[in-house]
Amino acid sequence: MSELEEVRVFVTLVECHSASKAAERLGVANSAISRRMKALEERLGVQLLQRTTRTMHLTDDGQLYYERCRKLLDDWKDAEQEVMQSATLLSGNIRVSMPLSLGISQLSPIIADFMSEHPGVTVNFDLSDRRVDVIEDGFDLVFRIGHLEDSTLIARKVTRVRHMVYCSPDFVEKYGPFNTPDDLHGVPVFGYSNLRYPGRWPYTSPDGKTGEIRLSPGTLSNNGEALIAAAERGLGVGCQPTFTLQEAFSSGRLIPVLTDYEWFGMNLYAVYPRARHLSRRVRALIDYVIERLGKEPYWDKCIDEL
Repeated sequence: MSELEEVRVFVTLVECHSASKAAERLGVANSAISRRMKALEERLGVQLLQRTTRTMHLTDDGQLYYERCRKLLDDWKDAEQEVMQSATLLSGNIRVSMPLSLGISQLSPIIADFMSEHPGVTVNFDLSDRRVDVIEDGFDLVFRIGHLEDSTLIARKVTRVRHMVYCSPDFVEKYGPFNTPDDLHGVPVFGYSNLRYPGRWPYTSPDGKTGEIRLSPGTLSNNGEALIAAAERGLGVGCQPTFTLQEAFSSGRLIPVLTDYEWFGMNLYAVYPRARHLSRRVRALIDYVIERLGKEPYWDKCIDEL
């Protein structure tokens, strides 16, 4: 077996965290993974992996070797792509994960336009609100709302994700008026269950001071559309990204409240592995999405014009 194939087996094993998963991805038998890893370590004269019956960890030498090998494979792939096509053409597949509501309503149409402009590029979409493992799940790119906590990943800001407190007009008549965040105490509240603390809503007041209101949501969901449906029936008040609220605000089924306050202060990020060389097609897609959304996304402009 060639040295390049040994490198490919090693990198795949590290990223899959499992010999069986690596074997499945490479289309070989489990025993072949073990044999090839043994041959690689014997050739190098160092131990790359520490193995037990249940776990597998990189040694210090293994971590260094993985980072260099990951870049080597990415550079090799890019080199092949560049010599097989014109420098102006993009081709290949991109595996992308994104939040469900944002993906359906906003990102999917933009990425479809990108594919129309670059016919050689295909995209595998994963639309889910679960927090995927970028490396282990094999994604080239993940769009994520919130804050980056994993130091093995690189996050590039795409645009801000503005949040608004919302409810139905009937709800305001029954429980309002809402002039300050404290007015939300004692009323039915919705919470987004994918947040670590769904009842904690941080804000910045009109005078620039920061604070946080702590509520006890009676209704929780991991999907904003479900909370919007409940709010339209006057069942509670919620706070979620404006990209999910634009249509409901435009139709008058929901109205924004406490609009002088900035809520949560989150951004949308394009996230990819630090150790992986970013291909031209992935970089081009990120640039395209950033250009289309801009510093103030179009859905926020529509809401501000209401």
